[in-house]
Parts: sequence; C-alpha cells; structure tokens
Amino acid sequence: MDARGAAKYEALLRAGRWFASLPEGFRRALIDAAVIRKLAKGEWLFARGDPPSGLFACVEGSVRITGHVAGGKDDGKEVLLAMVEPPLWFGELSVLDGQARTHDAIADDASVLVHVPQPALDAILEREPRYWRPLGVLVSAKLRVFFTVMEDAAHPLAIRLARRLVLSAERYGDWHDRSSRVVELRQDQLATMLATSRQTVNQLLKDLEARGVVRLAYGTIEIVDLDALRRAATPG
Repeated sequence: MDARGAAKYEALLRAGRWFASLPEGFRRALIDAAVIRKLAKGEWLFARGDPPSGLFACVEGSVRITGHVAGGKDDGKEVLLAMVEPPLWFGELSVLDGQARTHDAIADDASVLVHVPQPALDAILEREPRYWRPLGVLVSAKLRVFFTVMEDAAHPLAIRLARRLVLSAERYGDWHDRSSRVVELRQDQLATMLATSRQTVNQLLKDLEARGVVRLAYGTIEIVDLDALRRAATPG
C-alpha cells in the first residue's frame, strides 16, 4: 500500500462522470485521503462477509465482482456480476449502510486501485455531512444499471450480448463523454454474465465481427463501430 501517488490519477478519475460531478472540496478530500493499492492477478481485495473497508477506484487493470451459487464460495459456482475497469469507483454500498460486503472482489489482472480507507472516509463525512449525497448518487447510478440488466433478461440473447458490450465500453455509463474501443472481457466471462455457453457467445461475436461491428482478439473485444453496436443492442 502506497500512501502517495493518488494525485497522479486525478485526470483519469475526472474522466468518470461521478468523480467529475463532485464538489471540488469532496474531490480534493478523497484524493488527499487516498492511498494506492496494488493487486497481483488473482489477489482478493475483499470477500463477501468482510467488514466495510472504504471506497475504491480502479485506475489500472481490472477487478471482477463475483457471487456464488449452490455451495457458496468454497464449493459453489462463481458467478461474474461485473468487471470493474478504470475509472470506475466501487465499494460504496457497505460505506453507506455499514454492513458487510455482499460480494467478492478479485483482481482479474495486475491492478492499481485508489483506496480511500474507511476511517478517512468517515472523518470526511463527519466534517461535511453534505457529501453523503454524492455517495447516494453513486449507489443510484449502480441501481439504474442493475435495473437495465434485469430488463435485458426479457430480450433475445443477441441483444443482451450487444447491450453488455455497450455497457462495458461506456464503463456502465460512468465515462464522461467518451467510450473505450477495447472491452477487456474473455468470451467465457461474457458467457457467465449472460448465463449461456461460451460456444454460443462465440457464434454471436463472430456474427458481429462479420458485420464489421467488433474485432476479436485473445481476451479482448475491440469495438469497431459503436453506433452499430448500439443499434444491435436496441430491440426491434
């Protein structure tokens, strides 16, 4: 853990809609209180049931948020819920309600996080209670994405896949007037998210590639035509 260096990621964080919208005082307080946390690939950040540990932003690499079905985390099947990439913030739910972590967070690649520890965040909010509202906005943004994903269950698989790719490219709506051309998702991870087989995902991606919408590479999907992908994600 490095107590210095968060300031060098401020420009990247400002590319995110939530951080860019914060009052300047709150932005400054978060950066000043933050430490840099580095994770090796496969290293756990927190597990379901862990106590609140503060707020995190991914600035390099990616962190997968997972749950488990059947036997639990020791012998159950891992379910991929989201992939956190720069400049997304996460961990706010336990900050708001003070309850244990609801899911696991594991580095999918070697990753760098900006971490505002719980005691430091508590002190900021104690001094400035008005900063609770921006945290509520962060939760509501995640809730909107959740409802979108739930609604997707009623759509054909091809539309659901395209919508997932759009969400990932736009960092779940957090990118500020930009999108990523490369989605760092493996086909097996997409299959887990969509509750289907890797073979089916591959067929659908190959169709998008043949139409010039995406370009496939190992472990990544390049968005060639985002407008066309958005059209593919639109029912009817």
